Amino acid sequence: MTSKFKSAFVTGGSKGIGYATAQALVEEGYRVTITSRDQKEIETAAQKLGEGTRGVVCDVRDFASVQQAIQGHAEAFDGLDVLFVNAGVGKFAPIQDLSAEDWQAVIDTNLTGAFFTVKAAVPYLKESQGYVITLSSLAGKNPFAGGGAYNASKFGLNGLSEVMMLDLRPLNIKVTQIMPGSVATHFGGHTPSQQDAWKIQPEDIAQIVVDLLKMPSRTLPSRVEVRPSQPPRK
Repeated sequence: MTSKFKSAFVTGGSKGIGYATAQALVEEGYRVTITSRDQKEIETAAQKLGEGTRGVVCDVRDFASVQQAIQGHAEAFDGLDVLFVNAGVGKFAPIQDLSAEDWQAVIDTNLTGAFFTVKAAVPYLKESQGYVITLSSLAGKNPFAGGGAYNASKFGLNGLSEVMMLDLRPLNIKVTQIMPGSVATHFGGHTPSQQDAWKIQPEDIAQIVVDLLKMPSRTLPSRVEVRPSQPPRK
C-alpha cells in the first residue's frame, strides 16, 4: 500500500532518528523539510538527502521561528501533509543538582517545542487531512534517577500527544506517538558504536513512520511502544 501523503516536515532532522526518517521519506518519494538550530549541520544533511529536500534553521522553542519554517515548507511544496515532531534534548542530573537553565532547556524543547510545532502546522494539516507523529520515549512512562527534566518532558509529551489525537481527529488529522526505548543515536552526547548493535537503530524508527503513513485511513495506531528485542542481561 502506498501513502496518499506527499510532503513532510521533520524537526531535529540533521542526524539520528530525524535524519533517518527524512531519508526514508525521501526514498518513498516525499518532498521533505528538515530543521536544526545548527546552520552547518542542516545544510550538510539536506545536501546528503538530495533533491526535493530543504534544510532550514529553526528553533522549536521560538513559536515565530517554527511558524516561519512551516509556512516556508507549505509555500515551497504546495502544502503540508506529514509532521514528524522529533527535536529533543536531554539534560540528566539528580534534582538537587539539576540547574534551572537545564530544566528550562529540556521542557522548552521537548514539550513546549512540540506544542509550538503542531500549533503552527494545524492550519495546513487540516487542509491536507494530514498526519502528526510525535517522537516520545518509554521514559514518558518509566521514570529513572537523574531523569527529572527529561522524564517530565516526555510524560508531558505523551499526555499532549493523546490530547492532540482527540482534539485533531475530528479535523481528519491523525496523531500517533512513538515511544522507543534505547536507540543508538548521538543523543545526550553519546557516540554510537558497535556496542550499541543491540539497541533500536534510527532506521527502525524510520520504518515505523513509513508504515504508519501507509495505514488505511480508517485506522489509527495512536501509540507505538518500541523496545530492543534482545537487551543485554543484567
